[in-house]
Amino acid sequence: QVQLVESGGGLVQPGGSLRLSCAASGRIFGINAMGWYRQAPGKQRELVATITGGGRENYADFVKGRFIISRDNAKNTVYLQMNSLKPEDTAVYYCNAVLMRFGSTYEAWGQGTQVTVSS
Repeated sequence: QVQLVESGGGLVQPGGSLRLSCAASGRIFGINAMGWYRQAPGKQRELVATITGGGRENYADFVKGRFIISRDNAKNTVYLQMNSLKPEDTAVYYCNAVLMRFGSTYEAWGQGTQVTVSS
């Protein structure tokens, strides 16, 4: 069983910054991509950013130039540096990992961390 534990959410003023962290633990044979998704009230969950094991990054258009995803493979941890935050960034942010096991892959999700951008 693999667990993803997020941290770093909270309340921040517009224009501020937050850094989210997500650490994977448990019976891990290998991790392919890791990423962040978010879900605002009344909306569907949407992709924010992903990063491959080789470090290739992918961002949703609405965060390009503001958010930076990174990972520490030795620690099985992914980060999301969020800058120039806007009220519309308010959402629950979920960590995602694509894990490898015996020649196949499966996904794991974190429990989510609330990010609120408000003055």
